[in-house]
Amino acid sequence: MNKDIYNVLSNEWLTESVVRLVVEGDTSAIKRPGQFVNIAVQGFYLRRPISVCDYDGSSITLVYKVVGEGTEALSRYGKGDKLDILVGLGNGFDTVADCTKPLVIGGGVGVPPLYGLTKKLLEVGKKPSVVMCFNTKKELFLLDDFRKLGVEVAVATVDGSCGVKGYYSDAVDDCGIEYDYYYTCGPLAMLRNIHRTLEVDGQISLEERMGCGFGGCMGCSYKTREGYRRVCTDTVVSARDILFD
Repeated sequence: MNKDIYNVLSNEWLTESVVRLVVEGDTSAIKRPGQFVNIAVQGFYLRRPISVCDYDGSSITLVYKVVGEGTEALSRYGKGDKLDILVGLGNGFDTVADCTKPLVIGGGVGVPPLYGLTKKLLEVGKKPSVVMCFNTKKELFLLDDFRKLGVEVAVATVDGSCGVKGYYSDAVDDCGIEYDYYYTCGPLAMLRNIHRTLEVDGQISLEERMGCGFGGCMGCSYKTREGYRRVCTDTVVSARDILFD
């Protein structure tokens, strides 16, 4: 984990409620896709945890949804502003898992960390297929970014306004996607259903409200076969280990 001051390079709206923030600074603490940062927003006591969408040697791309006063305040930061950020939190995804054709499933704001994951999977010789799930077309974002990676991308919307009408399973069936493993991040209801219905092994990235963000409290606990873990330190868990109530 690294704590530093980062320069805002851009903070642009992608949809009516989703913003892409790019900051410049030290990225050495990020070791795996699926890790997150914790941002101090002026005027708010608790930091805001946001998954890393992408990063390089000098910048971090974050895509977040404006859902309250804190993220709304964050959306008002502009180029040249400074942000106090904790970087390199969570354990992230294991990209060298025993598979060749992983299925990458993202729902809503669970999509962003899967972009960096997909890039890394390609780098290690995997052939991922991506399914992006939204309620409606107007919520869709990052589709072109994923397509530019050269992977198969399927879209599912609940109302059928873009791609396949329905859910991730409908997109998988409609497109005839073959897979031997899965990675996923998104709403809890979607994660529960994926865990229940997909017969192959996989990795699940969880999201939760956090107090500290680095393991100092138990406010973001979840149940596994080996006891309780914390989302902030064990953000990604094996599908065979997690226990959904």
